[in-house]
Amino acid sequence: MEALRILGAVLGVVVLLATTASVLQAVVMPGGRIGRLFRAVDRAVDRCFVLAGRPFHDYDQRYRVLAFQAPITQAILLGCWLVGYLIGFALLLWPETKNLAQAIREAGSSLFTLGFASTGTEGPTAIDFLAGATGLIVVALQIAYLPTLYAAFNRRETEVTLLAVRAGKPAWGPELLARSRFTITTSELPDFYRQWERLAADIAESHSSYPILIRFRSPHPDASWLIALLAVMDSAALYSALAPSEVPLQARLCLAMGFRCLQELATTVGLSFDPDPRPDAGIALTREEFDEGMARLESVGFPMERSPDEAWAHFQGWRVNYESIAYRLAWAIDAVPAAWSGRRRSGEAPVAPRRVVNRTPENPEGAPPPTRGTAVP
Repeated sequence: MEALRILGAVLGVVVLLATTASVLQAVVMPGGRIGRLFRAVDRAVDRCFVLAGRPFHDYDQRYRVLAFQAPITQAILLGCWLVGYLIGFALLLWPETKNLAQAIREAGSSLFTLGFASTGTEGPTAIDFLAGATGLIVVALQIAYLPTLYAAFNRRETEVTLLAVRAGKPAWGPELLARSRFTITTSELPDFYRQWERLAADIAESHSSYPILIRFRSPHPDASWLIALLAVMDSAALYSALAPSEVPLQARLCLAMGFRCLQELATTVGLSFDPDPRPDAGIALTREEFDEGMARLESVGFPMERSPDEAWAHFQGWRVNYESIAYRLAWAIDAVPAAWSGRRRSGEAPVAPRRVVNRTPENPEGAPPPTRGTAVP
């Protein structure tokens, strides 16, 4: 029996080291690392929410359920860390207490700083002190970790909210370019793309360091950080394909940073991808979907140097760099089913962005928004 207790103590050291490594990976160490514990908890919680969301065929209803997924995952992860430390310290105390139940009671008393149970000898007392310090440190790290998450979340969601009036809800690349004819001027687009280039870099750094942010949803059901980023990248790719001599350099830089951002996130969550695909490799977006976007741009008189047939090949060459990653991430997090964002688990049809209604005293029912250079009806 003594040999079994010693073997248990050795196993306890292994459990403590593994739990500490998980805490450091998730909370302290920067960079795209997902520990096995985080991955296991995330997959288990995701399966539960997939089942919970099946009765809801409407996305707005399913959103109310899915909004709890990230907080619950984080809470369960904290609970797993505490249970891991409880088991580890209990196994470490077992040879001294001679009773596993008493060892668990003493480890819990010390870990949660209650202090009602102690063996009293030198060895167990040292372990009790270590367990007490560990409990305080883990909870303190978690408390300090949450403001970091919320700060990154707020930076992201501020830009996503601002995008709503420029690209609709849910966001759509052609809609962003179409509204540039009456919401933002062409001269403002370079600053817009520069801002989203920085946001893509911010998302790449923060979401790879803290992967739970990938599952945190926007406050509004029709908004999504991933759909917003995809819409901005699509708009830059469309602009480059349709009017190569007019597209601002910042749009190309935004595209390049967007490629890198999605690739960083794919590496973090373990999605395979081709880092340098051929421009003629083909994309999942159909020509019919592309033509719907072209029709939207033509309806507002967006300037085009190339015909839709000529632009299609160039657009594919840009989109092939990011489409597969964006589609797989949108599937994984069950993002709002927006146009040009791939299929969803529920099989829902894409939701078209809400169009701007130009209501005036002369036309209270609304008229199409005026384009640049035209009078308000």
